[in-house]
Amino acid sequence: MKGNKWYWLLSTVLLLSLFLAACSGGDDEQTKGEGEETSEEGTDENTGEDNPTQGGTITYAIDSEPEGILNIHYYGTATDADVLGFMVESLIDYDENLEPQPNLASWETEDNKTYTFTFEEGVKWHDGDELTVNDWVFALETIAHPDYEGPRYANVQTIEGAEAFNKGEAESISGLEVVDDYTINVTFDEARVNNLVNVWSYPMHEEYWKDVPVKDMLEHEKTRMKPMGTGPFKIGNVVPGESYEYIANEDYWKGAPNLDKVIVKVIDNKAVTGALQNGEVDMVPVHPTMGKDVEAMENVDLVTYPGLSYYYVGFKFGKFDNEKKEIVEKNEKYADLKLRQAMYHAINREEWVEAFFGGYGTPVNAPVPSSHWIAADNDDLKNHYEYDPEKAKALLDEAGYEDTDGDGFREDPKGEKFVVNFAHYSSTNPTFEARAKALTQYWNEIGLQTELQMMESSLYYDSIEKDKKGIEVFFGGWSTGADPDPSALWKSDQLWNLPRWENEKSDQLLEDALNVEVVGTDKEKRKAIYTEWQQLTNEELPMLYIAELEEIMGINQRVGGVEYDVSGANNANEWYIKE
Repeated sequence: MKGNKWYWLLSTVLLLSLFLAACSGGDDEQTKGEGEETSEEGTDENTGEDNPTQGGTITYAIDSEPEGILNIHYYGTATDADVLGFMVESLIDYDENLEPQPNLASWETEDNKTYTFTFEEGVKWHDGDELTVNDWVFALETIAHPDYEGPRYANVQTIEGAEAFNKGEAESISGLEVVDDYTINVTFDEARVNNLVNVWSYPMHEEYWKDVPVKDMLEHEKTRMKPMGTGPFKIGNVVPGESYEYIANEDYWKGAPNLDKVIVKVIDNKAVTGALQNGEVDMVPVHPTMGKDVEAMENVDLVTYPGLSYYYVGFKFGKFDNEKKEIVEKNEKYADLKLRQAMYHAINREEWVEAFFGGYGTPVNAPVPSSHWIAADNDDLKNHYEYDPEKAKALLDEAGYEDTDGDGFREDPKGEKFVVNFAHYSSTNPTFEARAKALTQYWNEIGLQTELQMMESSLYYDSIEKDKKGIEVFFGGWSTGADPDPSALWKSDQLWNLPRWENEKSDQLLEDALNVEVVGTDKEKRKAIYTEWQQLTNEELPMLYIAELEEIMGINQRVGGVEYDVSGANNANEWYIKE
């Protein structure tokens, strides 16, 4: 929902969610699908009554079980983001051009290093307490605390004094200067073009959380069952993994919602089309394989909008020490570039997208969705990695991967047995295992013996993030943020650099793209650096970039006031049930 740009604040974390992931439309990544029937702007056509109906309940469905982390400061998957989206909101909103707009706060700066934020007065937490700048300070110091277990430190560490606080060398973050209850000066360690959109912009109710040690927050009841926000709906009854009741916040600072309630309901992926058809659910992200079926329904609108996500196949090049914030071990099994190139050329991406996403997707050759302004033009990328199994075989021959025992599969250059151990998360969606098997078959066909491990989603995400034994090659998806800076996913000191790729040139380019002394405020200079970075990732292949998809929603025609653009949905307080 606009004002709650989920998949983005992962940017800067990004999402994976693990987003890795994230789920959408039945996926556990942060990617969703695409459809066809929509207005030219990609929004719901049935919007905008002068006097929308008051009252009623809608059911918003998700087709993958959330992890249950109902705390915006800790969550990692898009399913949890879907659940949270009705109750929390950011200081910053984004428009259809992904430009930041004031929401809970406005700001000003003269040098891109020090910002003055002015909070809206009269905004209430769901328990009636008023929001102040101290709640934001509490959030930032929680994330910077050495006992913090979530993935958002990248969005705080650039504040002056955050690293000293994180190391226990200071009792507070020196770059945070509270002027009064509604005004705060934030000083960053250096001027950057994206300091505003990178900083963590969600407050945390200090009074509600102050007695809970940071080390206990992730597993605390207030995270799992009793979340607190300032948004248009407040939490009601929670049945973990099944349903989440949201009740209208009559004191919402932007005006009370039109709806009485929103029920977020977890349904089986195989039940999505039936549930939409019979009116059991009103809104649900739709997997593209179901797009045509939903499009044919007379009582449902298929709504699509540009996506900011991509799928990939990643390699584990090492292990990450989250305390030291560095890659501490190397894994050489997939270090040979020709091996990775061969695995890429072996994949028929067009065929794969057609088979498992209804054709609602496009191959990508770098880790930036094409709808973002920094996306390199395909002509600027040296390699397009077309499907060419013969070239793949030749690359393996050159690298010394040959079948020395006549069993049809290649041994490694030392003559030892070589097996690609490929992991993918499981789901009730039957296409998940099928699409994973298709990838293994592509690699088997060029002589690389591949074994598939389907893993339960929460275990999968945990295993990848913690570099557990057995995770070598893995499938994932990332959704980028309003600011395109990919540092949180790619710099060598970041937890969500899941391949554990360490490249000095990459790190330097990412730093230069944010350096005011290098790019000033010139977007074209910044794009040129990001293009060079994409060229590097295109050539070095720390992962195999598979495809990007559009987002797709099925919305019952009884629901009005819903709009989508590249920034997501509008505020849920504007939704209503048509008379």
